[in-house]
Amino acid sequence: MADHNFDLVVLGGGSAGYAAAIRAKQLGQTVALVEKDKLGGTCLHRGCVPTKAMLHAGEVADAVEDGARLGVNLSLESIDGAKIAAFRDGIVSGKFKGLQGLLKAKKVDVFAGEGRLIDAKTVQVGDDKLIAKNIVLATGSYSKSIPGLDITGNVITSDQALLMDWVPQRAVVLGGGVIGLEFASLWRALGAEVTIVEGLPHLAPAEDESISKALERAYKKRGINFQLNTKFESVTQDEYGVHVKTDKGETIDGDVLLVAIGRGPVTQNIGLEEVGIETDRGFVLVNEKLETNVPGVYAIGDITPGLQLAHRSYQHGIFVAEQIAGQNPVLVEDKNIPKVTYCEPQVASVGLSEKKAAEEFGAENITAYEYNLAGNAKSSILGTAGFVKAIRVNDGPVVGIHMIGARVGELVGEAQLIVNWDAYPEDVAQLVHAHPTQGETIGEAMMALAGRPLHAM
Repeated sequence: MADHNFDLVVLGGGSAGYAAAIRAKQLGQTVALVEKDKLGGTCLHRGCVPTKAMLHAGEVADAVEDGARLGVNLSLESIDGAKIAAFRDGIVSGKFKGLQGLLKAKKVDVFAGEGRLIDAKTVQVGDDKLIAKNIVLATGSYSKSIPGLDITGNVITSDQALLMDWVPQRAVVLGGGVIGLEFASLWRALGAEVTIVEGLPHLAPAEDESISKALERAYKKRGINFQLNTKFESVTQDEYGVHVKTDKGETIDGDVLLVAIGRGPVTQNIGLEEVGIETDRGFVLVNEKLETNVPGVYAIGDITPGLQLAHRSYQHGIFVAEQIAGQNPVLVEDKNIPKVTYCEPQVASVGLSEKKAAEEFGAENITAYEYNLAGNAKSSILGTAGFVKAIRVNDGPVVGIHMIGARVGELVGEAQLIVNWDAYPEDVAQLVHAHPTQGETIGEAMMALAGRPLHAM
C-alpha cells in the first residue's frame, strides 16, 4: 500500500471535480483527481453532451419540414438511428480524449478507481492512500426512479435512452422537467408519437408560468401529447411494449417508458458517515464557502442541494479551488445561474420569475414586460414564435429574464450579465444590439421597461 501526499484531493472527475483540479493546479497546488468511471462524468457521457448531439439531429429533421416555407422543397427519406448514435458517440469520444489530454497537460495526477474517505485528510483508492490538506467531494448524480419501479427492459432512464441506436414509434415520458422535455422534443422530431405524464399543473414547472403555458401551446402544435396533474400508478411490459397506468384510470401504450423525474446525489459508500459529514436526503450540506461541517472537506456540484447543472458545477469547482488558495471568489446564487432547456422551442431563463419577484419585492413594486418575437425580423425569418419577458424592480434593477423561442438559449449570456450586474433597464436601453439578430429582443424589452419602446406596442 502506497501513501501519496497532495495539497488537494478531488473525489470525482465530472464537471465540478475536474474544474476544481484544473483551477487548483493553476494556483500552484498539487492535485490528485479520483474517478471510478470516465473523466467528464454525467455531463460528458450520459447527459448534456450526448443529449444535445441527438437534439441537433432532431433540429435537422425539423429543418427538412420547414424547407417548404422558404421555397426549398426537401423530403425526409428515413431516420437512421444507428447513424445518429454513431454521431452522438463520436462527439462524446472526441471531447473525452480532449479532456484526458487537458488534464495530462495540466499535470493533474489522475487515479482510476473507487475512492472513499478514511478520515478528513485521507482518501483510499484501491491500494493507494491519498493524503491531502483539503479534500473536495464531487461525486455527481444519478437518474432517479420511483421506489418499487424497476428500470429494466423498455422501462428506462436517460442513461439507457442515450445508449439507444433506434427511435421508438411511441414513447411515454414520465416527468415534464428538463430531461423529459428534451427527450420528448427529440423523439417527436424524429417521428415518434410522444405522451408526457406530469404530476404538477404545468410542463417546465420550474420556469415562469407564462413560459410554461407558452411551451404547452407549442407542444400541442407539434403534436406532443401531455397530461398534467396526473400521477403514475404502474407499468407492465409485454411483447407489444409498455403499458402505463395513471391515477386517472387511463392506460397509455408505448414502445418505451422514459422515467425522467430528476437526479439524486451519488453519496453512498464514500465514507461520509464514518467521517461525520452531515447530509440531507443524500445531499451533502455545505456553508457559504461550500465547506462541509468537517473542516477541510468541501462538497461541490450535484451532490449539494440546489440546481443540477454542469455550469453550476464548473463554478463550484473554480470557487472552491480559489477559496482554498486564499483568494476571495464570488459564488453566484442558484437563482441567478442561467438555465436552458434545449427542446423546440428552446426555453432559457435567469433570475426571478414574476411570481417570485412579487413575493420578494411586492407585486406593486415590480414591472414585468413581454416582448413578442413576432416583432423581431430574425425570429420571423426563423419562423419561430415566443417572447422575451423581463422583470424589474420599479426604479431599480432587472431581476429576471425569461425567454421561449428557437435559439433563445444563445441569448442567455447577455441576460445573465444584466441580472448578475444588477443592471437597470435604462443602462441596457442605451446599448446597441446588432440588426437583424434575435439579440435585439433583449434590447427591445429593456427599452420598453425604460419607458422608451421602439418596435414594441
